[in-house]
Amino acid sequence: MSPSDTGFDFDVIQVGYGPVSKVSALLLDRMGWSVGVFERWTEVYPLPRAVCIDHEIYRVLHAAGLGPIVDRVTEPAPVYRWFNAEWKELLAIDWTAGSVSGKPEVNFVHQPSFERALDAEVMRRGNIALNLETECVGISQTDEMVTVRIRDTKTREERDYTARYLIGIDGANSIVRESLGIKRSDKGFEADWLVVDFILKEGLTAKDLGLIECGQYCNPKRPTTIVPGGTENGRVLRRWEFMRLPHETREEMVKEEKVQELLGDWIKPDQGTLVRHALYTFRSLLADKWREGRILLAGDAAHLMPPFMGQGMCAGLRDAWNMAWKLDRVMRGTADPALLDTYQPERLPHVSDVIDISIFLGSIICIPDEQKAAERDAMFLSENAPPPAPFPKLTDGFLHRDGAGEVVAPAGELSPHGTVRHRGRTARFDSVVSPGLNLILTDGLTLDDLSRDARTILADLKVQTVTVADRRKAMDRDIADTQEQILPFMRDKGVRAMLVRPDLYLFGGAADPAALNALVADLDRQTRDLGFMRESGTGEAVPA
Repeated sequence: MSPSDTGFDFDVIQVGYGPVSKVSALLLDRMGWSVGVFERWTEVYPLPRAVCIDHEIYRVLHAAGLGPIVDRVTEPAPVYRWFNAEWKELLAIDWTAGSVSGKPEVNFVHQPSFERALDAEVMRRGNIALNLETECVGISQTDEMVTVRIRDTKTREERDYTARYLIGIDGANSIVRESLGIKRSDKGFEADWLVVDFILKEGLTAKDLGLIECGQYCNPKRPTTIVPGGTENGRVLRRWEFMRLPHETREEMVKEEKVQELLGDWIKPDQGTLVRHALYTFRSLLADKWREGRILLAGDAAHLMPPFMGQGMCAGLRDAWNMAWKLDRVMRGTADPALLDTYQPERLPHVSDVIDISIFLGSIICIPDEQKAAERDAMFLSENAPPPAPFPKLTDGFLHRDGAGEVVAPAGELSPHGTVRHRGRTARFDSVVSPGLNLILTDGLTLDDLSRDARTILADLKVQTVTVADRRKAMDRDIADTQEQILPFMRDKGVRAMLVRPDLYLFGGAADPAALNALVADLDRQTRDLGFMRESGTGEAVPA
């Protein structure tokens, strides 16, 4: 264990070692910070959990240098279909369609394989100290540091460790959250589901077995989820999730004979191998507070949601991504701790909206009453059902605002992404443009159209400026939009300039020089309020 340069044991301590913690540690290590991770268990949690990585998280992992891992353990999702008991389609969500990130909306992943790959990467990093079989038994903090008391679960010996910040990424029963006395708000959803992973016999496919590729069987006699489970060591997994009915006990649901009985309607024992099963209580909970001084919460410690959007792990990874760039600036002294105050206002409403969509989808399938299910079917089959809300965007925090303090569209949107060409090289946009604050210009708008004050602000804040052009018209200096992802997005939003934050969300956009001057002036005001360091610059920068 090497102490941080500040004299503390670590720059950041993380309690918990699930996928969100692994990615968080790797993000902070990449930024040069020392991370101490403490986990009470000894190995990757082996039971079935997350199966989805959406387009944004796929992009985030690539931008974080973890692209080879995510490519190795994911596969594009098919169309997500919902059927009633008579196999009439109630709802279809086209996950195969392209996304704003230039890839399919959703990829399926085998979480244990994903975690093992992340774990191997953690072991290769010099700034991450992983401590298994250790549990947090006490937390205190001052204005300067956090002290965490850790107990060795084998020897029972205790020791204090210090850090500049502590992140509680220790699951639904978070000791970090509980030690702070933080309450949770319940959005009202609760249901028990048996989650089963089954490896198909070599050569068999879902089509061979007459299974739907990906979807929900909304039969009130047994609401059931059937989706790909990713691959493990080259073996194809299928995931079944069975809702516990009111007359069934939790104890009987986890008995292997019950599992085999439920699978019997779908697959025969000689068609593969039952790998694992677990009963989960799906809930919808939000921590009321996500930051207390130098202590922050993330992942399941901060929020729980039903699985029907496939967003549980994704939401936690968004927490880590949002938090990492802010902690980096604060610990470097290039922003005030007030920047961390934007974490909860940005993440909590976003994940709350995701939970609401998940609850809406859950309300479609989780109906064990035949009469109510028939009413649901009639509503959907008559095409009178309300569609799910569009995927949420940021609505508060570090976003462009007008004089009345209202967020100005398209601030808060996830920025577009795709394959581009620059100086003869074709690559992902995020690998061509360095991370940080980035100003994207197009349609003849240049820095020369800005006021001298605006250009000075951009230079002093080290905002990188790039020009994106049509692939047929791009000059060598430009970034050519070869996948046609970026320019159509900008046209759709009515902007010729986009100011992109380090986490790939839009600070704001502008349609003309006057609006761009106002956007930069607001960036200046907000970054001053948040204590962003200014450095004298020379003007426009282009990708290396």
